[in-house]
Amino acid sequence: MKALNPVALVAAVATAFIGLAAPAQAQGDAAIRQKIVRASIESYSGNCPCPYNTDRAGRSCGRRSAYSRPGGYSPKCYASDVTAAEVKAYRAGR
Repeated sequence: MKALNPVALVAAVATAFIGLAAPAQAQGDAAIRQKIVRASIESYSGNCPCPYNTDRAGRSCGRRSAYSRPGGYSPKCYASDVTAAEVKAYRAGR
């Protein structure tokens, strides 16, 4: 029976661990981004914060949304709107 090379074993375990740790961090970032988006939408006092929301009559907000209009309040409607700095600040604030 061939003996395992200890260096190769450590390298394989470390590679597997790093591979598992990165997606966990990414999932954490995604969850934080969704929380920031949800909080941003909830803080908007009007009916149409984002294009995908509906107004009181049940119509899609689309271009009438605060997100789509220049100037004024611009909520974060998508995870891509949340910056890495905001994710870092959210983590620091907890």
